[in-house]
Amino acid sequence: MKKKNIDDVLMNSDDDAGMALFTEIEANSEGIDIAELTKELPILALRNMVLFPGVVMPVNIGRRSTLKLVNEALKNKNAIVLATQNNAEVEVPKKENLYPEAVIGRVLRIFEMPGKNTTAIIQASNVRVRIENIVQYSPYLWGVVSPLEEEALEGDSVDKKALIDALKEQCEHYIQVSDRVPTDLAFAVKNMSDELLINFVCSNFPLDLDDKMKMLAQSSLRERAYMLMRTLSREINLAGLRNMIQQRTRDDLDKQQRDYFLQQQVRNIMEELGDGEQNDIEELREKAKKKKWGAEVAKIFEKEISKLEHINTQSPDYNVQLSYLQTLIDLPWNVYTTDSLQLNNAEKTLNKDHYGLEKVKERILEHLAVLKLRNDLKSPILCLYGPPGVGKTSLGKSIATSLKRKYIRMSLGGVHDEAEIRGHRRTYIGAMPGRILKSMIKAGSSNPVILLDEIDKLGSDHRGDPSSALLEVLDPEQNNTFHDNYVDIDYDLSKVFFIATANNLSTIPQPLLDRMELIEVSGYITEEKVEIARRHLIPKGIEAHGMEKKMVKFSKDAIEMIIENYTRESGVRELEKKINKVLRKVALEIEKDLVVPPKEIKGKDIPHYLGAVEYTRDKYQGNKYAGVVIGLAWTAVGGEILFVETSLSKSKNAKLTLTGNLGDVTKESAVIALEYLKSHPEVLGVPTEVYDEWNIHIHVPEGAIPKDGPSAGITMVTSLASAFTQRKVKDRLAMTGEITLRGKVLPVGGIKEKILAAKRAGIQEIILCSENRKNIEEIPDIYLEGLTFHYVSDIKEVLAIALTDEKVEDSKEIVSATENKQ
Repeated sequence: MKKKNIDDVLMNSDDDAGMALFTEIEANSEGIDIAELTKELPILALRNMVLFPGVVMPVNIGRRSTLKLVNEALKNKNAIVLATQNNAEVEVPKKENLYPEAVIGRVLRIFEMPGKNTTAIIQASNVRVRIENIVQYSPYLWGVVSPLEEEALEGDSVDKKALIDALKEQCEHYIQVSDRVPTDLAFAVKNMSDELLINFVCSNFPLDLDDKMKMLAQSSLRERAYMLMRTLSREINLAGLRNMIQQRTRDDLDKQQRDYFLQQQVRNIMEELGDGEQNDIEELREKAKKKKWGAEVAKIFEKEISKLEHINTQSPDYNVQLSYLQTLIDLPWNVYTTDSLQLNNAEKTLNKDHYGLEKVKERILEHLAVLKLRNDLKSPILCLYGPPGVGKTSLGKSIATSLKRKYIRMSLGGVHDEAEIRGHRRTYIGAMPGRILKSMIKAGSSNPVILLDEIDKLGSDHRGDPSSALLEVLDPEQNNTFHDNYVDIDYDLSKVFFIATANNLSTIPQPLLDRMELIEVSGYITEEKVEIARRHLIPKGIEAHGMEKKMVKFSKDAIEMIIENYTRESGVRELEKKINKVLRKVALEIEKDLVVPPKEIKGKDIPHYLGAVEYTRDKYQGNKYAGVVIGLAWTAVGGEILFVETSLSKSKNAKLTLTGNLGDVTKESAVIALEYLKSHPEVLGVPTEVYDEWNIHIHVPEGAIPKDGPSAGITMVTSLASAFTQRKVKDRLAMTGEITLRGKVLPVGGIKEKILAAKRAGIQEIILCSENRKNIEEIPDIYLEGLTFHYVSDIKEVLAIALTDEKVEDSKEIVSATENKQ
């Protein structure tokens, strides 16, 4: 048979029928390539409905483009494609917005309904098609479609009748249990007995859209009937469940009405008895009217107060419920104080309360500037860390003062119960809210400054880990819905300015550290402590001891004497105690008339008041010994000079001995220093064999004090070099830096403290890594006067600067041994 294309079929079709477009395809399909039987046809996109082959249905026309399409189709008796949208909200559907399976249909009639609504009567043919592409969107959709095979209901008449009867029986069952099927539809099903029943039920019953499209995609009418019956069976079961739930709900409502009636009677009786419960409830309701909480909180409050109304005042549950409601009332829901974001005033407040700490103040002012620019009350979460007594806690109070916010200090030292942060569940006896919400109640506003003091001292045990509970509190992405177990309502903490303080970051869990902006508050140098004592500690102590300012004066050398010889700390707490001790003794002398105010206390008077010197700092002791080099060390209480001594003794089995309570890192530095000199004999002109004939003993004095770190690396190399060459080290020279096996000098920390310690000890020249130059540039010039810095990057440069050509006395034995080996 000659191969046809779809245009031939359409030209020979019955134009008057309009619907017979694909009839001839079915009749003459032999020899036709189905893949090529495609044609462009207008598409009517249906919303929330599916037309199956042979079904007639009314369609409400809502879109102008659709109205134009149906009018032209009716007028010209054109065939149209009846497709279904998979998204009813799309106004102009594209191919991806349409299910691919559709049917060919025609418009039978159009009715103008009241209210300017239009309804079209649409008849679907027995031809199913697949939408291949959309080729036009205006004035309405046009698409390319290809026919799909449609298999008739196979089998003998008895088999067909059994299937139709089973389907009809299931439809009647569904109509009985469901209230979603109209009565006229039930009548139509009852009087329909042919194969059209399958497609009629698929089109008209209120089934899921996806289920209907799966049925339409099925080419076998028998398989479509089975799918329909499975879907109806599922819907019948769901309808039964819905009816059962509705019946139970109806019974519950009847019981609630009865309970309400009885409760009203009980309430009236209690009012007649003069019960004092009503006073509590009315007072709570009056307070609730003034709260600014949201609708959700108001709903929960009303629910909880209704529970209180039904509890006898003599019951223990009454006080539990009353306490809970009182907590809800006391919380400052949406109450905020007005921030004072005048940066000049904030800077004055910080400078007034704290001397020094310039970098810390600058960081705080930066945060306040951002807070002012954002103007959304959301506050940063800071963590001030550093040694004790440097002013971390008082800094938090100064921030609150400068912002004019309420200030709450929460000490976390020793807290080891998660409920301390999140609160206890109300099911426990004596339950109460956590310390966070207690602080909010105490502050009376939702944007206070809360100082989480000693956050590094949190503990944990079988009752939970409070640091984990703080993860939610200190996370800006979560704390706007902080959940307290007692209150059991989300509370907004995003406007709270949290400031944590810590001495040691290593004990704080890493996830908690990540949530905070870390600001280091380093220790004070002697010069800063003098100013702090003069400006803050002495006036405060004089006032605390009942004296007037003019009665006692401290000279600068007296303050320095106390700092250098009676305290050993990074902060100023011990200094304050010593000053107060002096003031107590002066007060006693004044009362005994031993002295006549004003009394000026000088440096020489301090031993009289405080006794013998408690601490002494190392001083420079000259350079007459070989192998003795001055290093610089950082400690928690400031910088110190460190003597590194090397002694050599003849031995057949040479070994390296390290003493002075050295840590592993410092010991490794000594090993690296020796290995470098052995592997680079040209640096000192000392052959490698010489090192194997001398025992080497490196000692760092003050053995009771542990010492560790890599910063003594270049000091140890210089000490070994001086010992083996017997050359003196340059006068009044100190050094600090890490070394590598290649002889590279690496940067170290604590430069500021080390420099000041060197200056106090009388050092005049300091060797540093070239990368530490930036640290020197940050130190005020006043602290660098009289010091000369040498910046190096290689150990050869260190030795060239440090070692002089002058030999020490009694050095002949080592020199001669060295010369013999050479």
